Amino acid sequence: MTTKMHKSFLSLTIVTALLLSLFSSVTAAAPTDEQQAKVAPKSKMQSYVDNMQPGWNLGNTLDATGDDETSWGNPRVTKELINQISAQGYKSIRLPITWDNHIGEAPDYTIEKAYLDRVEEVVGWALDADLYVMINIHHDSWLWVSHMEEKHDEVLARYNAAWTQIADRFKDQSDKLMFESINEPRFTDGGSTDETKMEEMLVELNTSFHTIVRKSGGNNAERPLVLPSLETTPSEERMNALYKTITALNDPNLIATVHYYGFWPFSVNIAGHTTFDKDTKNDITQTFNNVYSTFIAKGIPVIVGEFGLLGFDTDTGVIEQGEKLKFFEYLTYYSKEKKIATMLWDNGQHLNRTTHKWSDPELHNILMSGLKERSSTLESDLIFLNKNSKMKDTNVNLNLNGNKFKTISANNKYLIEGKDYTLKGEVLTLKASKLSALTASKKIGEEVGFTVKFNKGVTWKLKLTVSDIVKFSNAKGTTEAFAIPTTFNGNQLATMEAVYPDGSNAGPQDWTSFKEFGYTFTPSYDTKEIKLLPNFFKDVKDSDVTLKFHFWNGDVISYKITKNGTNVVGTAL
Repeated sequence: MTTKMHKSFLSLTIVTALLLSLFSSVTAAAPTDEQQAKVAPKSKMQSYVDNMQPGWNLGNTLDATGDDETSWGNPRVTKELINQISAQGYKSIRLPITWDNHIGEAPDYTIEKAYLDRVEEVVGWALDADLYVMINIHHDSWLWVSHMEEKHDEVLARYNAAWTQIADRFKDQSDKLMFESINEPRFTDGGSTDETKMEEMLVELNTSFHTIVRKSGGNNAERPLVLPSLETTPSEERMNALYKTITALNDPNLIATVHYYGFWPFSVNIAGHTTFDKDTKNDITQTFNNVYSTFIAKGIPVIVGEFGLLGFDTDTGVIEQGEKLKFFEYLTYYSKEKKIATMLWDNGQHLNRTTHKWSDPELHNILMSGLKERSSTLESDLIFLNKNSKMKDTNVNLNLNGNKFKTISANNKYLIEGKDYTLKGEVLTLKASKLSALTASKKIGEEVGFTVKFNKGVTWKLKLTVSDIVKFSNAKGTTEAFAIPTTFNGNQLATMEAVYPDGSNAGPQDWTSFKEFGYTFTPSYDTKEIKLLPNFFKDVKDSDVTLKFHFWNGDVISYKITKNGTNVVGTAL
């Protein structure tokens, strides 16, 4: 994954399957007690993978496709950064590596010594920090390996030469270093369209990789090797194909890998999937059940080499904070239940590479806590009180997840049960009298922070905001730069619809009226505007378009734009 290109393993086939699941979500049944009893005994490699949990990716660095590791905006890796990852509780690190710019010409395809030295230096720091380490051939997958069908001999020779040199350089390292044959192998970038042919080419790559490493001497004879499915997709068909490869190789030191970025509509905030709904939850359950039954139940361990949300490619705020936290809480829990190790994809958007501070401490805490126990959550982390409405008791639904409610505080002062709130089952009711006292000024945008604590897991932050109706203003602009002046009045934007006068859907991905957050539109609360991005207008014909903006307080407010060539006029309704 990378911010430099939209996550491309979401091929047409996968997107189609996801669209179908919008209309029919089927959760795969969890293994029964009888099936669990038949699971293969825990292997050495399963113990190895268990000890890797949790894992972290050093993304957009050694895998950058420019001249060096800083070409995609991240600083050079330091020993201090690697040590910090270990100190923060991570047990493994994946070092994505793109070799393309550092490989010489045929027939030798010699890797630059300086680059191999640099990779070895970073690997050494990670091993010294007592981390399990994974290295691979990364963006080479789409840069040149994808052309394997048309340039078979050339691609295979280059691939084999790279792994011959990598294997030789690292053959004496401990087995805490593992090799991954290739990242997200796909051949569509090179023009391949036949699934059977693509699977055949992947089998050839994985088999050649296995042969080269095992014959290279030293500790490589038994080094853990990680093999991906086609595009590293966790679809049943592609995992079955990988299972056949692994069983054919008959090697006890092999590990399967897939990637997981969630239910696609939720992961990028499109088609109205703004919340951690049943479809999103079912996708986690079904995917990891299939991973478990295909591999783990048969004695083959699995690493989710990358996980996250696709919307993070654009901005970590594409998914609303509370919905994001519920997603990761459940994902961490369910992957642990299925004995699957996970490695967080981080291209610099999570851990600052200079300050070593987490951009979202709540996310970090819920991921780490999930390794030990479940956390309780709330139906939402947002409460909106309309300035002009009469104050009333407000219900907040809890998701206890087996835990017990302990306390709730506001502005660092504990609320009193019976007087300030009541609790009945999983329904927490905040009393109107307490809400009135906390928002006495009724100032628009005023916020009150609640902290809800449980007997286990992380605390939940609940934000109450005094709001009023959003106001739009007329605007003029172009398809390259258009923004709607917006008085948010304490509200927060959830999503946007776009339709033509005849009711048909406008804009890209016109199978839905709801557009992709951050890709076609984005709010700017600081500058008080909602921007319609060039990506939106690329697929809008000259016409009036009615936009419907959905806000988290429940309001839906319409706005009209008129596109004529590159000119755009906006009218408040």
